Amino acid sequence: MRRGTKAGAGPRAKLHPRSERREPTRREPREPPRPVTLAIDVGGTGIKALLLDPHGEPLTERVRVSTPRPATPARVLEAILELVHLLGDFDRVSVGFPGVVVGDTIRTAPNLDGHWKGFPIARVLSLKLGRPVRALNDAGVQGYGVIEGKGTEMVLTLGTGMGTALYADGHYVPNLELAHHPFRGKKTYEDYVGGRALAKIGKAKWNRRVRKVIAQIDPVWNPRRIYLGGGNARHLRLALPRHVSVTENVAGLLGGIALWRD
Repeated sequence: MRRGTKAGAGPRAKLHPRSERREPTRREPREPPRPVTLAIDVGGTGIKALLLDPHGEPLTERVRVSTPRPATPARVLEAILELVHLLGDFDRVSVGFPGVVVGDTIRTAPNLDGHWKGFPIARVLSLKLGRPVRALNDAGVQGYGVIEGKGTEMVLTLGTGMGTALYADGHYVPNLELAHHPFRGKKTYEDYVGGRALAKIGKAKWNRRVRKVIAQIDPVWNPRRIYLGGGNARHLRLALPRHVSVTENVAGLLGGIALWRD
């Protein structure tokens, strides 16, 4: 046994001089590029939100809460504030709303509550959040997330109701509510393919009805592209014409960046 070494002990590890020891690198969290947009999509059954960078790319996962019933302005705004607490800081807000929006004011909300008529959603939400807010019809916002900006393009959202948005060379045509136009007898487009119709008649018959709606719209509007979105688009199981495609529902949030392009 070597002098000065205890039985069973291994060789001592070589110690590096203090100057050679490396301290772990501490990385400060990177701030996202500004401005950050809070995108909100108000629907008849759910309210969704996420944060977007200046180029419209998501900075967070989508968060969701159920749309309260009754869906009064006070209760919907309370649900929006609940979502805001789940996300980080932001500089401005875009809101997609299921109805006609003129300026910052709601004109119609057929699938929510009658108290929305005349409600200045952008101004009230801006006061609550301390940030500038812009609002637009939800189908209009969704279209901005998918259109190519060429010729006439149309968006149909299939959810609690039926939303419609029309674009000419990328320019949004406001306040088009095709859903409330008569389609068959006394039934409107919304009556024919809205959420209640789907629940009542089943997916197979509902798909056939959607095909008839597309066939009716095509020769009237002659759109170069038709995009089908909304929560119930996931139930589509029909062969679509080449110029018709199904979009991801998250487009209703991603399109929010377009409200701040001016």
